Amino acid sequence: MNHIALFEPQIPANTGNIARTCAATNTPLHLIEPLGFLTDDKHLKRAGLDYWHDVEIIYHKNLAEFLTYVGNRPLHLITKFAKRSYDEVNYADSQDHFFIFGKETTGLPEEFMRENAEKCLRIPMNDEHVRSLNLSNTACMIVYEALRQQGFPNLELTHHYEHHKLDE
Repeated sequence: MNHIALFEPQIPANTGNIARTCAATNTPLHLIEPLGFLTDDKHLKRAGLDYWHDVEIIYHKNLAEFLTYVGNRPLHLITKFAKRSYDEVNYADSQDHFFIFGKETTGLPEEFMRENAEKCLRIPMNDEHVRSLNLSNTACMIVYEALRQQGFPNLELTHHYEHHKLDE
């Protein structure tokens, strides 16, 4: 199973969009406090729409508590400062994988990244044009790469809708 963890998220719309991705992919969402908003915030609910109740949300009081929860399971720090690309990792190894993303303004704590440099992963991008990618887009890319490698377990590869637009 894959897990998305947000370290001290600040923008409710990002967290709501990530919650939607978690609902679509059966991915637990870990929120590491303090949060920059209340989880009953109207903007958070608007971004997550009616999917919020379909997400397993685990709250952690701080980074240390989250790390205790993770234990020895694979932890991946997603940061633009990493030397290794996210697609270089084998996620299809039958282990739980935890992907931790930093807060929108400052990312993950520098000391934490330095202590775990070998666990840091980056999404390739043109750094001359943008400072960073959007948090919710990044979380979506990462979890779908893991799922692709895992063969999209427990997800529908196709679905037929009542008013299917491609029916003849």
